[in-house]
Amino acid sequence: MSKLKAGDYKSSVKPIWCPGCGDYAVLTALMRAFAQLELPKEEITVASGIGCSSRFPAFIDTYGIHGVHGRVLPLASGIKLGAPETTVVAVGGDGDGFSIGVGHIPHAARRNIDLTYLVMDNSIYGMTKGQPSPTSPEGAVSKASPYGSQERPLNPMLMAISYDVSFVARCFSGKIREMTDVFVQALEHPGFSLIQVLSPCVTFYNTYGHYNQITRALPVDHDPTDRLRAMALAMETETQYLGIFYREAGRATYSQRFETLQQRAPDTTLETIFESMKR
Repeated sequence: MSKLKAGDYKSSVKPIWCPGCGDYAVLTALMRAFAQLELPKEEITVASGIGCSSRFPAFIDTYGIHGVHGRVLPLASGIKLGAPETTVVAVGGDGDGFSIGVGHIPHAARRNIDLTYLVMDNSIYGMTKGQPSPTSPEGAVSKASPYGSQERPLNPMLMAISYDVSFVARCFSGKIREMTDVFVQALEHPGFSLIQVLSPCVTFYNTYGHYNQITRALPVDHDPTDRLRAMALAMETETQYLGIFYREAGRATYSQRFETLQQRAPDTTLETIFESMKR
């Protein structure tokens, strides 16, 4: 069997993002990660919410499902529980993941669902023409906020680490090699991985120049098992650090705990349930 290449995961559907959109690089990095891990296409499912980035499933030749706004984590969780052997990737944007869908993150974290969640963060609602999103900087000017956004942005890294997500990382679509490496490690991680990908929208909020100036790799001596240090680095907003902030090894996944529960539970039928109710 010949070794898989990134191009082997391309579908016949061509991406329709704006030229220069950061999501192209994210798509390429994910396919490269699949190829490095030699994952069979029929054993991968990509689930998405709503938004520009959520068009992902159509562009990858794996199983995929395009869900509804803000509900990609329940969808992906159900897929993983139903088919534990499947590699499940959830994709979406900052509006999808950090606004209407943000309430699902702590529950995926506490269950430690074994899936990888890629949040392509462009700090704007690109598909609906440029409204401020949960990660838009305070004062950000757009057509929908001509006097500047009046809200403080969320800090996705700090939020994920405080929720005890077992793998937390940040990437920048302008650094595809480093992004691919993080994706590989996230896919290999047994548990819930959340990756914020800084993925600029060239049409409504072009932040390439900004991120080229303020992003840098995490300090070489950073220990990703040090949760408090990871929080401190996440709180530094003058610099947007890239890499793996936090990683916890050895925590059981939800599928593992569910399998153990099934083994412990008695052989229950409807008859035994009704009998126990009579007692």
